[in-house]
Amino acid sequence: MATTSSPTAASVRDDLIAEQEALDPIVADLDSAGWGASTPSERWTVADQIGHLAFFDRTAAWAITDEERFRSSMAELTSGLDPSAGVDEMDRLTLGEYRAMSPDELLEAWRANRRDLADAAAGLADDDRVVWYGPSMGAKSFLTARLMECWAHGQHVVDALGVERDATDRLAHIVRLGVNTRGWTYVNRGLDAPETPVRLELDAPSGGTWTYGPDDAEQSVRGPAEDFCLVVTQCRHVDATDLVVEGDAARDWMSKAQAFAGAATSGPPA
Repeated sequence: MATTSSPTAASVRDDLIAEQEALDPIVADLDSAGWGASTPSERWTVADQIGHLAFFDRTAAWAITDEERFRSSMAELTSGLDPSAGVDEMDRLTLGEYRAMSPDELLEAWRANRRDLADAAAGLADDDRVVWYGPSMGAKSFLTARLMECWAHGQHVVDALGVERDATDRLAHIVRLGVNTRGWTYVNRGLDAPETPVRLELDAPSGGTWTYGPDDAEQSVRGPAEDFCLVVTQCRHVDATDLVVEGDAARDWMSKAQAFAGAATSGPPA
């Protein structure tokens, strides 16, 4: 058994492109009912999921190639927010232009924006940093976050449409992100980061096992890597997966895990 190999900015970029290309045919031939189908994300349709990816792929490209343009767009976004309006206002600012598009226009906008992101990311070195809505991020972490977003929002899409998609070893990036954000999950909730070690033994889609944590840890999470990714992206409750969780600290982590930025949120119920 071994941990996953360390990625490079170039390898994460390649896997991000592959993840986007895997989602594309799932939505490319949808009719209007499919685009309008409700997803597990409250308030959002399939079209909204793709619009969300399109918006942030575009700003991600700006963050890499045109910091001034990105900061201007971020200032415009934050200055336009009415705190009393809550999530509806954020949806208006980030999804408004995409909600006004036809399905064909939306699909082309997402494709164009992700091409821009791929072109921008081609010039990133491993030790580069990229500005973003919170602190700046290392290039590998930045691209990993985009891959995680594409996969997680893609999961909401396939759940809404009732279709299946194959798990791939690209999940290794999300597993790594889930492990690295364990402490942040707690700090983001105003809690102390846990010190209890947890052993991960996850079945890779292509075979073999991805492991993290001490061999002799008394607490553990074992099972399919895909299920771990579903939990840390809050697409599934841990009890709706085949993960075997041993120990209170491991259980608490899986009940709170949040591999994405933003305010602390809870995933779906059991």
